[in-house]
Amino acid sequence: MYNNNVYLFVIQIVNGECTMSSTFAVRIPRKLRDRMKRLDAEWSGEVRNFLEERVKAFELMKSIDEIQSRAGKRRVRVDSTSLIREDRKR
Repeated sequence: MYNNNVYLFVIQIVNGECTMSSTFAVRIPRKLRDRMKRLDAEWSGEVRNFLEERVKAFELMKSIDEIQSRAGKRRVRVDSTSLIREDRKR
């Protein structure tokens, strides 16, 4: 049985480095598509930039969560008032 999904992979050479890109299809309402056609915009670039920014934001949130979880494990639970009083006595 054949899969109806078609994936397109494009290999590009950028600055001597081989990069691979792929297409990403999204279903949108017809009315939205008609509105988009009336506007003079490069939608593929707009969507690509949006996705790159969202991925960066999610990666940053994931990094912050990991740092916070590791920092929570490192916390030293010492009453600082007793340490300050000790230093003042010296």
